[in-house]
Amino acid sequence: MKQSFVISAEVRTVHGKGASRRLRHEGKVPAIIYGGKDSPQSIQVSHNELMKSLKFESFYSAILNVDVAGKTEQAVLKDLHRHPVRNEVMHMDLQRILADVVLRMHIPLHFKGGDVAPGVKVGGGVVEHQQIQVEVECLPKDLPEFIEVDLAGLNLNEAVHLSQLALPEGVSFYELKHGNDISLAAVHLPRQPSEQEVADAAAKAAAATPAAAGKAKAAAKAPAAAPAAKAAPAKKK
Repeated sequence: MKQSFVISAEVRTVHGKGASRRLRHEGKVPAIIYGGKDSPQSIQVSHNELMKSLKFESFYSAILNVDVAGKTEQAVLKDLHRHPVRNEVMHMDLQRILADVVLRMHIPLHFKGGDVAPGVKVGGGVVEHQQIQVEVECLPKDLPEFIEVDLAGLNLNEAVHLSQLALPEGVSFYELKHGNDISLAAVHLPRQPSEQEVADAAAKAAAATPAAAGKAKAAAKAPAAAPAAKAAPAKKK
């Protein structure tokens, strides 16, 4: 059963960088909801409540119920602007949906069976995940929460491509419609480091040891050696 999400929002009447900065200080996230048959509307939501929802993977690909001043609209998350250092949301974009209009959304991939794949269990290979999500097109009612990728049949040097996946009815891959059958995951032997990479790693490890670091520090602080004293001239007898 799909999880349901409700976003409680308020109409935002102030705009500009300064106003958005003040909203964030008050624990609010400036946002916009657009699309559908209505005009774009500036809104604001609670940062704490939003962060709780963002912990769920399904939130990013779900149909969201957005309550704006008592009026509920259905929308999907289209973009999040995060702070480059702090774990904070700076701005959010929501797109309204219409029941009869096709959506284009990124859906997460769930991989299974990699541990029992012949290429891993017998061939000694490792699984490389080349994609973590894919873009699909469908009506809102058909939007999947995730797409499963079964790796159990992969031999060494084999990959799973988009065209090999089974999709729910009414859902299509955007990339396939444009002739791009991308690889999602592959099994291959672990790459062996070159001699130069091994030497570089050993040199870094040696330089990072406390003894080496201590010697380097002491050498940097030690005063320059005094010049050698000249030998005294021999006394004449």
